[in-house]
Amino acid sequence: MNTPKRLPLTCPSCETPLKVSELFCHTCGTKVCGEYDLPPLARLSEKEQQFAIDFIKSSGSLKEMARSMGLSYPTVRNILDELIEKLQHLSPSNP
Repeated sequence: MNTPKRLPLTCPSCETPLKVSELFCHTCGTKVCGEYDLPPLARLSEKEQQFAIDFIKSSGSLKEMARSMGLSYPTVRNILDELIEKLQHLSPSNP
């Protein structure tokens, strides 16, 4: 069974956040080169990204999230607050 490749977020040598340097179109072969930051959502851990996806799918209902995760409402609220704080830190120009 092939496990999908995961996008590394930090350098395996020094743990500095990675940047994107090249994008490639598989259809026409166009390459875009430069130095680009990953978008804030892409810089979240896989677990944090899944929480954000599940939150959107639940129409932002923390009550629904708590039920589906088997956690208390305050626990899910704390997870969301931590995620909000992290996103604010990752994109400080966007309050």
